[in-house]
Amino acid sequence: MKLSKYLLPTLREAPNDADNASAQLMQRAGMIRKVASGIYEWLPLGLRVLRKVERIVREEMDAAGGQEVWLPVIQPKQLWEETGRWGVYGKELLRLKDRKNAEFCFAPTAEEVITDLARREIRSWRQLPAMFYQFGLKFRDEIRPRFGVMRAREFLMKDAYSFHAGEEDASAYYKVMVEAYKKVFARCGLKFKPVEAQSGAIGGSYSHEFMVLAETGEETVVSCSKCEYAANIERAEVKDSYAAPAAADFKPLAEFDTAGKTSVADVAALVGRPATEFLKTQLYMLDGKTPVIALMRGDHELHEAKLAAAVGSPALYRASEAQYEATMGCKVGFGGPQGHGGVAVYCDFAARSVLNGVTGANKDGLHADNFNIARDLPGIKGFFDLRSAAADDPCPRCGGATEFFKGIEVGHTFKLGTKYSSAMKAEYLDKAQKPQTMVMGCYGIGVSRVVAAAIEQGHDKDGILWPAAIAPFQCAVVVLDEKDDARVRPAADALVADLAAAGLDVLEDDRDGKPGVKFKDIDLIGIPFRLVVSKRTLDAGELEFKRRGSSEVERWTPAEAVARLKALAAG
Repeated sequence: MKLSKYLLPTLREAPNDADNASAQLMQRAGMIRKVASGIYEWLPLGLRVLRKVERIVREEMDAAGGQEVWLPVIQPKQLWEETGRWGVYGKELLRLKDRKNAEFCFAPTAEEVITDLARREIRSWRQLPAMFYQFGLKFRDEIRPRFGVMRAREFLMKDAYSFHAGEEDASAYYKVMVEAYKKVFARCGLKFKPVEAQSGAIGGSYSHEFMVLAETGEETVVSCSKCEYAANIERAEVKDSYAAPAAADFKPLAEFDTAGKTSVADVAALVGRPATEFLKTQLYMLDGKTPVIALMRGDHELHEAKLAAAVGSPALYRASEAQYEATMGCKVGFGGPQGHGGVAVYCDFAARSVLNGVTGANKDGLHADNFNIARDLPGIKGFFDLRSAAADDPCPRCGGATEFFKGIEVGHTFKLGTKYSSAMKAEYLDKAQKPQTMVMGCYGIGVSRVVAAAIEQGHDKDGILWPAAIAPFQCAVVVLDEKDDARVRPAADALVADLAAAGLDVLEDDRDGKPGVKFKDIDLIGIPFRLVVSKRTLDAGELEFKRRGSSEVERWTPAEAVARLKALAAG
């Protein structure tokens, strides 16, 4: 490919709204252009990378026994109502109507439509197990799209679904897919870690996220330094190691004025007591109408995904100020967990150990002192793991020290069980010709997100550092002095032809321009290897070779260039 004929509009500066490295570099390198908030055009260079990732994913899905399908992105409301998710997905679900006023959504995922396909086409145990996958556009109406294609509203995803005759087969195949995912990300040249994760709105009994490790990642990974345990911060377990205080130590409950102070930090400073002696009450609404209280020790932070898991529903949202005042009977910041008959109270493990604690009194301006859960809060739902893991928390498996990393989620596998197949009556006939419910698995990869994650993991001050397997071109041939020496053009054309014949992707920079400008563009777009053909190199009977990211320049003879470059590109 000749760069003079290629649409590669590089930029010296990134747009002002590019808020992370990949968003900046993808736009500077001419890979994408923003059309609207969270919606991007993919230009030829970006699409080449996207297709290379897609090819690797497709090969590993085929190797795992998958069959590729193409599912619709516009899906009918009726299917989503069957599973009860039409309302659960909330405002992220883009809803629309056709000319007949029938309601549809633009798919953010495909559980309903694939389960509908399976229940219509799979009849017998002889057809199981089966796995179907697709590459398709997804749309999730993010409230605040950011980080370029990392958290865009429209994105390319590979989603796969497996159907099984029983739990044992589904569990065995889940392991096959986890290994397939490891191969995908290893082949893409990424440093990654599979971690235990919450299943969220997709559901299922357990799941794993695949995290690309990068300092700029928005996810936190907790990993054991001794065993193989790893989990995202939502899932990272905190064991119950907290003892309840003795009732004999309880002091009489009392109320006191906190001079308008509402936060734990402010009240703690006012009374001169540590945050560990406080109990903070946080109010949530289930399905927008049922209040739920989470009770935490004052120095700990609630993780909403853990609360949702304890409650058993993802449809959980922080109460508004009006909902808070209506439920608690006071202004925000003065509420306590006591005295709210019928409101479920979920206590974090650590809350159990608080003796004679401080909490809200449910009266404006007042807090309660000497509050003890065992005496003052009968009828709680129980004690649960609700807080975010901290650096001093031991590994929940082996007790070893834990480490914290930043990561970017690029894939997610779910053991779905029968959540969707039961709701949609996806059944097969077993050997005795009796109907049985199919057991399902679900496996997603954010293909466009992989591209951005690779850049977050690999870049420097000059631009992108692609892993060789997904680089848009493996080699750049930069042509210099063409106007000064008639030998340069034929020599460059012959070199490009030889490299292409050897199966290498080559970009030939044949543009008019200064060497420095050409070199900067090649570094910016991240091509792993660069060869220079010029009057000087021809006079010396050699080529100039340089690896991306290295300052060392090597001299090669034209006769050896193809074989050496092919060996380097092969890894």
